[in-house]
Amino acid sequence: MENLNLPQYQFKIRPRGEGYEIYDSLRRRYVALTPEEWVRQHFVNFLVAERQFPASLMNNEVSLVQNGIRRRCDTLVFDHTGSPLLIVEYKAPQVAINQAVFDQIVRYNMVLHARYLIVSNGMNHFCCVIDYHSKSYRFLPSIPMYGEL
Repeated sequence: MENLNLPQYQFKIRPRGEGYEIYDSLRRRYVALTPEEWVRQHFVNFLVAERQFPASLMNNEVSLVQNGIRRRCDTLVFDHTGSPLLIVEYKAPQVAINQAVFDQIVRYNMVLHARYLIVSNGMNHFCCVIDYHSKSYRFLPSIPMYGEL
């Protein structure tokens, strides 16, 4: 797997059939090691180790239903009351972050009503905060510490 624009971390990786699996500490199981999963595992570790996000308030592959269609958001972070606080959408490093990616995470947020949205392909990371009162949003210059959310 390629180097990302994130710190490097040690992972448990094992062969499986024609490919590999990586251990997901949030789901507590091995999952297929795809380019998108490589980004997810790095980014989750970044949030926990560098941005002090409590792993106990994070889930990967969270199911939701929007307009009768079952969907899954990549990572959901909760606040201390158990309400959705932040959604992260990952793409493989070679996938460009474009309007369609932002549209996807916004669709998830129509159901979840999180205050923060992050999109990352491991190379580029975008974070925005939503102001529901003024019905506006703004991009942040960096990924904030959990305590700043």
